[in-house]
Amino acid sequence: MTDTLEPAGERPHDAASRAAALADVPMSSPAPVGGLRGLVNHRYLLKLLVKREVTARYTGSFLGMLWSYINPFTQFLMYSFIFALIGRGMNIEHFAVHVFSALMVVGLFTETVSAGTRSIVRNASLLQKSAMPRELFPFASLLVSIYHLWPEFVILAAALLFVGWAPDPTAIAAGVLGYLLIIIFALALAVILSVSQVFLRDTGQIVAVVNNFIRFGVPMMYPYEIVATRFAGYTDLYLANPIAVAVLLVQRCFWVPTTSDPEATALTAMPDDLFTRGFIALGIGLILLFVAQRIFNHWETKMPERL
Repeated sequence: MTDTLEPAGERPHDAASRAAALADVPMSSPAPVGGLRGLVNHRYLLKLLVKREVTARYTGSFLGMLWSYINPFTQFLMYSFIFALIGRGMNIEHFAVHVFSALMVVGLFTETVSAGTRSIVRNASLLQKSAMPRELFPFASLLVSIYHLWPEFVILAAALLFVGWAPDPTAIAAGVLGYLLIIIFALALAVILSVSQVFLRDTGQIVAVVNNFIRFGVPMMYPYEIVATRFAGYTDLYLANPIAVAVLLVQRCFWVPTTSDPEATALTAMPDDLFTRGFIALGIGLILLFVAQRIFNHWETKMPERL
């Protein structure tokens, strides 16, 4: 009498064959679902990544999150009391609001692209140990940048309350379109450049150099009127830059309503076809994001061996 119980009707040699066949099946973790679906399915992990990045930034800091308010506040004071002299020379009302609203957009873009470029390489050990969509890392960089944008909004809101901000529906729509435009382009570039950084480690240095020139390629330290006047006939080339369009849209939201005559300012200080250019740039940005996702999917299987 044997102690081994076998299924009814199954012969010993059949059971042995079945066990041998199962032993030959390779053990592997399920492939992570990529793209937008993968981000939704792993939203809890995405939340943990964002929390980790935010916590790491202020680890060992005495003031902690207060630095998120101190840094932009000192910048706003600098533009108010130092660069206000330049602003008066160019006849810009509320020059600090003009600069600071643009600085927020540019900062969101440069921080997202810079952190997103390094995100895959910086998390190489975590990526190799866990099965997760690799797009989580550049997307988490975007969310961290947005998280640190809120203190700047608080400071800007206080300034707008002081100068008398009275936006109309057109201004609100311009602000929404401007930020949506900058988020789409920043995410698309972060995804593409995160792949490039894995295979070409000079990518991060190139991004840092390019970011130094971005602030001078948008109407932040100077008004768009100067561009339209001095480079008449070439403004289409200037406005081909989606970051410049996003800056103008955000200034249309925050700065224009603070001027003494918002309607006249919108006509003289903004391009006539600003919204049209914004929607065209948004469409191009969505196409770029789609292409970035396809490039990412093509190269992500080769990342582990390069990391």
